[in-house]
Amino acid sequence: MPDGTPQFSVRIAETEADLRAAQRLRYEVFVRELGGGGEMVDHEAGLEQDRFDPYFDHMLVSDDSIGAVVGVYRLLRGDQAEKLGQFYSEDEYDLTPLRQSGRKLLELGRSCLHPDYRGGMAMFHLWNGLAAYVADHGIEVLFGVASFHGIEPAALAQPLSMLHQSHLVPEDLRVRSKTYQPMDLLPVDQIDRRRAMLETPALIKAYLRLGGFVGDGAFVDHAFNTTDVCLILDTARMNERQSRIYTRGQGAQ
Repeated sequence: MPDGTPQFSVRIAETEADLRAAQRLRYEVFVRELGGGGEMVDHEAGLEQDRFDPYFDHMLVSDDSIGAVVGVYRLLRGDQAEKLGQFYSEDEYDLTPLRQSGRKLLELGRSCLHPDYRGGMAMFHLWNGLAAYVADHGIEVLFGVASFHGIEPAALAQPLSMLHQSHLVPEDLRVRSKTYQPMDLLPVDQIDRRRAMLETPALIKAYLRLGGFVGDGAFVDHAFNTTDVCLILDTARMNERQSRIYTRGQGAQ
């Protein structure tokens, strides 16, 4: 962790320099740390980028005490997806139930924190910024793919089975993996919930605490060396306690 107390701020990228800062952090996490790749990754410049970037809003969390971007979130509203012609996760999931819902949609992706800032207040500020964005744009359903490291579903049998058994999205919003990898790999009586939760990434657990669900089936992403699940958060289904967790601290940045 850097010396001194971090001074966090949250903003939407407005300049090319802002976007490059987000792409550099994504490179450090998704490429260097997790071994991912992609057609447009620039290894020489250290940028994780793709053809979707120009259409997204990029939320940045900065530590102003050192002048560095330490957290990012990539956001695509339904109106932006119309200009693009698709949502990013439609390469992996059939989103017809979401598209036909008539709800205001927001796709989330490429969320990451610099290693020195994990487990601290940076994620709190990132969530606060997201909550404010959702309120400003009247978003009703948030969704996006989240990843387990590795491409061997059998090694992830505990968490994938737990997600399928306990957190499958209701039928009206049930998206389905296009290259279908079953998640119900274990019978209910063989699921060790404690182990399953320990093996579940922090971001996915955060969505579950907010009342999030998962779609039907996982997607094995060989390019990024991940096994993906589609997370869906319906603001209308959040109870009062979950709403307080999600919106707490707004205005405290």
